[in-house]
Amino acid sequence: MSDEAEVLAALRRMNLVGEGEHPALIALTGGVASDIWRVETARGPFCVKRALARLKVAADWRAPVERNAYEVAWFEVAAEFAPEAVPPILGHDPQAGLFAMAWLDPSEHRLWKTELAAGRADAAIAHAVGDRLGRIHAGTAARPELAARFATDTIFHAIRLEPYLEAAARAHPDRAPALTELVARTAGTKLCLVHGDVSPKNIQIGPRGPILLDAECAWWGDPAFDVAFCANHLLLKTLWVPDAARDLLACFDALWEGYRAHVDWEPREDLEARVATLLPGLFLARVDGKSPVEYLTKDDDRERVRGAARAWLAAPRARLGELRDDWMKRIGL
Repeated sequence: MSDEAEVLAALRRMNLVGEGEHPALIALTGGVASDIWRVETARGPFCVKRALARLKVAADWRAPVERNAYEVAWFEVAAEFAPEAVPPILGHDPQAGLFAMAWLDPSEHRLWKTELAAGRADAAIAHAVGDRLGRIHAGTAARPELAARFATDTIFHAIRLEPYLEAAARAHPDRAPALTELVARTAGTKLCLVHGDVSPKNIQIGPRGPILLDAECAWWGDPAFDVAFCANHLLLKTLWVPDAARDLLACFDALWEGYRAHVDWEPREDLEARVATLLPGLFLARVDGKSPVEYLTKDDDRERVRGAARAWLAAPRARLGELRDDWMKRIGL
């Protein structure tokens, strides 16, 4: 059965299209972990997402497809604490490994990555991302029964810890002990429901603020991972959009400020220390892991990232402001 026929059969099982209806399926680009389609029906469009067993990157990167079900579950739980931060889910078909969600009209929902690439780095948006992420973490930290529902350690290792931190360790053997320690610490910290891919490419800015998408890495674990993952992108983009570097660094600060106000499940300084020490590993991974960022095309830029990450791994900083200040010096601000 073709991909289109499989999707159509699933949509009929979910009662999203009728037996005699043959909606247009338009494949969308941009993601590496899933196939995504816009479905055109007489009642209007919606979006369908199906997880891939082998991700669309140069390296051999595989991950269990059942992560699709955990993504739907993350949206359902996150909606309890920040309903405006997630898209409405229209249906889920575990048999086909796909789900349908509302179509977010691009005319009203701007991709945050596109905004940042254009130099429009608004600290208020970063603060709102931190605020919504903090509310979800705080709400789920008070719900320890969710640990069993999101016991996805194997998936999280396959799609996050191995291709990022472990791959970077193989590329930098002299920093492998520090990176291996980060893997062990992150895998062993169990505090709340983690999204796992809080990146500007997965955040749309709509009329009600930022909406978090692509929760395939949903996992009961360390909230520091989500904060470090997003903050990492804001640092990296200072090299991609140097004219907006100061604004991007203001977003870096605002993300943490919006988030930290909700941290009540542990001392804030403990969480910040884990974020600040994990971020260098993720920084290095985005040039020497299995999923390097596509926009750092100059050798000088990649070397600047390596130099900073290796230095921070050798002499860890406990505060995000220390990383920001050192990075500012390294990029000449």
